Amino acid sequence: MCSGGILILIHPSAIIDSHAELDSDVSVGPYSVIGRDVTIGSGSVIGSHVVIKGPTSIGKLNRVYQFCSLGEDPQDKKYAAEITRLEIGDRNTIREFTSLHRGTKQDQSVTRIGSDNLFMAYTHVAHDCIIGDHVIMANGASLAGHVQLNSHAILGGFTLVHQFTKIGQYSFAAMGSAITQDIPPFVMVGGKPTKPHGINSVGMERNGISAEDIRLIRKAYKMIYKMNLRLEDAIDQMEDLAGDSKELSAMVNFLRSVSRGVLR
Repeated sequence: MCSGGILILIHPSAIIDSHAELDSDVSVGPYSVIGRDVTIGSGSVIGSHVVIKGPTSIGKLNRVYQFCSLGEDPQDKKYAAEITRLEIGDRNTIREFTSLHRGTKQDQSVTRIGSDNLFMAYTHVAHDCIIGDHVIMANGASLAGHVQLNSHAILGGFTLVHQFTKIGQYSFAAMGSAITQDIPPFVMVGGKPTKPHGINSVGMERNGISAEDIRLIRKAYKMIYKMNLRLEDAIDQMEDLAGDSKELSAMVNFLRSVSRGVLR
């Protein structure tokens, strides 16, 4: 808005702590509250009625819609007011009523979010989660603490993810999925109870993954889910199959590092 021809980026009703650092072109809407030790990078737009608590760093060109809560204390009974952080990358879209919490000292003391992600309305990211790039969390999807959500993963509306779970790159969870074990890269899951349903070939094609790599991933999926192999034997066969395929090698590496078992 303008006053006497001068562009006003910070609404007069916004409350910004003197120890917050906002780039000169950051926009802050009416009645938003930005606390101590918050940094916001160039081109970011903070809507109305947003609360941001520090220590929180927000990169460039982020868009935060109204009524979001960023950097609040973790919902963890062990939390005792230690200094922990929320780190957000660039070009993220954070829609209405989203909540992103800081980390805890029981992990790395940080919740870390990458770039180019879309958090639809009412999504929640709990303490100590690590999120990659180009992730989509649809309306109402929620992550418990310590979840790793890798790049290009998509969570359908109202998907719930158990703490300490890992979700691989390019995976896809259908609406209402309840995820309690690790999801390998490229795998689609859904239904009640939640089960695997093939590979995310459409998402892979849209992101330029070659037809040959998709063929290898489809063959690997059969080894995990269709051939009645022990997981360890399936992984060994996948490793032999991988050759120069970065995508299949990433799938093998993921499976060798699972923490809660693989959803099968």
